[in-house]
Amino acid sequence: MALKTKINAEDGRHDLQITREFELPVELLFTAYTDADIVAQWMNTKVVKLDNHPYGGWQFETSDKEGNVVFAAHGTIHTLLPNEKIVRTFEMRNAPFDVQLEFLAFEALSDTTSKLTIQIVYRSIAIRDQMLQLPFAQGLNMAHNLLEKIMQSN
Repeated sequence: MALKTKINAEDGRHDLQITREFELPVELLFTAYTDADIVAQWMNTKVVKLDNHPYGGWQFETSDKEGNVVFAAHGTIHTLLPNEKIVRTFEMRNAPFDVQLEFLAFEALSDTTSKLTIQIVYRSIAIRDQMLQLPFAQGLNMAHNLLEKIMQSN
């Protein structure tokens, strides 16, 4: 089965592009990225902080059944234009990857459908290629499927 969330990574580049069309109005798609309670649901993580404004920040943590943090990430929000775009950094704690820059663009395709385009810029081609070796595409596709299901039920 083909993944609905597509990742395009051209050889020799420091970036990649992620695209996904949703059966959601653009306002709901944007809300899924900016409402802490909803983010926690579709990302299956604890939202420690989500300050949605320029120079705001975010922090997520995922723990195992014993309460040990197994994933932690944080960043700074540089630009936030409702229903249009978010520009932010992303950095994983205790991981061998440098900070990355993310450009999220939200586009209304119709009154009931929308498109998300994410460009992620990495410090080097090698780091980008390391990220692509992880189960990145499958995990993101599963998260986006859950996002769509949650928002359709709201």
